[in-house]
Amino acid sequence: MNLEELKADAQHRVRELRKRQPRLDKDSIDVILNDARSHYAWQDRPVPESLLKELYAIVANGATSMNCSPARFYFVRSQEGKDKLALSLKDKNIDKMRSAPITAIIAHDLEFWQHLPFLFPHEDRRPLFEGKDEYIERTAFLNGTLQGAYLMIAARALGLDVGPMSGFSNPIVDKTFFEGTTLRSNFLCNLGYADESALFQKLPRFEFEEVCTFL
Repeated sequence: MNLEELKADAQHRVRELRKRQPRLDKDSIDVILNDARSHYAWQDRPVPESLLKELYAIVANGATSMNCSPARFYFVRSQEGKDKLALSLKDKNIDKMRSAPITAIIAHDLEFWQHLPFLFPHEDRRPLFEGKDEYIERTAFLNGTLQGAYLMIAARALGLDVGPMSGFSNPIVDKTFFEGTTLRSNFLCNLGYADESALFQKLPRFEFEEVCTFL
């Protein structure tokens, strides 16, 4: 198909999907956000590699600026990998990580912009980034964080539970896993099937009027 045909097909697909599924049902929304929880204990139940590939296939379709897709995901599952990752963690997070079947390192590639001719073929946007380290770092961090959030929501949609963690040393993770590369770590997220017996009550949230403003 030529470009115009591709555009028409994309528009048709979106319209038809919205007709079939104008919104998610309440249970689906509860699973991914309303009643979703960050978990701290895990069942001894493996996460199949095929499910992680399905998870990434969903995450890859999430929107990013210029489709730049800077996130890189390292799924730590081996004993060796967990031993290395433990060196970066605060003590209270080590058992959480070790008991989870998978701990994802959500990272971003500072050379993401080199891939823009493939990811954003409409025009060459590389000159926007070349030689602009601060802009590169900000774009990579913001969009990589967004992709990390997609990962959490998509994991829940596929029946997995998540436990995001920030209690670790980014410099140690970067030195241990990414030395000599252009990758930088953002946050960690345990993945698996939760042991709900470790949960406590859900914490308060702000009301609409407290944090939302109409202009």
